[in-house]
Amino acid sequence: MIERKKYLDKLISKKENGLVKVITGIRRSGKSYLLFNIYKSYLLSVGVGEDCIIELALDDDENIRYRNPLELGEYLRNRTADKERMYYVFLDEIQKVVTIQNPYIKDVEDKIGFVDVLLGLMKRENIDLYVTGSNSKMLSSDILTEFRGRGDEIRVNPLSFGEFYSAFPGDRHDAWQEYCTYGGLPLVLKKQTHEEKAKYLQTLFDKIYLSDIMERNKILYEKTVLDDILNIVSSSIGSLTNANNIAKTFKSNKQISIDTTTVARYLDLFIDAFLIFKAERYDVKGRKYIGSPLKYYFSDIGLRNARLQFRQMEENHIMENIIYNELIYREFNVDVGVVEYFYRGEDKKSKRASLEIDFIANKGSQKYYIQSALSVADEEKRNQEIRSLKNVGDSFKKIVVVKDNIIPYNDENGIFYIGIEQFLLDESIMNG
Repeated sequence: MIERKKYLDKLISKKENGLVKVITGIRRSGKSYLLFNIYKSYLLSVGVGEDCIIELALDDDENIRYRNPLELGEYLRNRTADKERMYYVFLDEIQKVVTIQNPYIKDVEDKIGFVDVLLGLMKRENIDLYVTGSNSKMLSSDILTEFRGRGDEIRVNPLSFGEFYSAFPGDRHDAWQEYCTYGGLPLVLKKQTHEEKAKYLQTLFDKIYLSDIMERNKILYEKTVLDDILNIVSSSIGSLTNANNIAKTFKSNKQISIDTTTVARYLDLFIDAFLIFKAERYDVKGRKYIGSPLKYYFSDIGLRNARLQFRQMEENHIMENIIYNELIYREFNVDVGVVEYFYRGEDKKSKRASLEIDFIANKGSQKYYIQSALSVADEEKRNQEIRSLKNVGDSFKKIVVVKDNIIPYNDENGIFYIGIEQFLLDESIMNG
């Protein structure tokens, strides 16, 4: 059992809080295992009876009848009839429940879906309700409004490097090489050979992720377009891009004309399915978001690598993606930083230029500026990497994460340098 303490602690803290706990994240990231194994084991350890834990996997064909909201509601009310007992209800992949017409009302559109079922169950004081879902649309503003503020989201990501290393049989360096290549989906750890791991990740795309997106959004004939957009995004992690640029790539590389709006819509579908994240650009000194272009990162680097048949293994982009995911795992809001500065050119005239900071990480009163660099051993390279950090002009902590294992240190500018493995394994570096 991989200990996912951060998520277990969250569930424990929210136990019997009167809210529906909604566990979201990409499919195969471990949501179900967290709920049905790790959290269930905790409940049993504190005296909850097995018969008071009701589990229903809605993506299992054995439970297909309960994708009907009326059947689901009736089943759960029957199972929780004893009002003297507290029941813990686990519903896996809640988005599988369909929306139907109310059979008791004719000639007037009156839809019933999983939200209605959950709202009804939440009125019962003897039910503590937990659901998982693989699509962010299930937590859209409309649904949150219908929950009347009684939905509590817990986002589960693929394994962090720390979680991965805790279950990896080799040393830290070997774990890093494995993680960079195959990512952190839990079942990857059970595969032995490159062929097994590659096939698993590639099959997830075709049989699970893309099929799920097409089915859910009623996309019938455009799988090739979805594939191509994913390939383009996979090739451009860490690079500025937007829907318009991707449409132009289609035109130049494939001689296919595709509307920018369509590309933007498909990118949003990938984000909704937790396949990719987008990082907005933020003007540090102007204190405003710049807008397009922006950057995209994969929620799991192994999926990105498998998408490209493990051919484009640029260490700098892979490391940047992993750092982004780690910051998300640590619950920071993450932007790409832009710092404008003025200098005098050779003609003695004032000129303006923009420098990029890989990440600005914010959480409450905490703020960090983080640069990802393969190496800063060369003085010229170091100055190039920290130029943007030196021009920020505030006192928040500035960190350069390098690939090499180094003894962490601060330079004469107060900039902190640390190796990637230690950065990923020591969360205290960013505590306050």
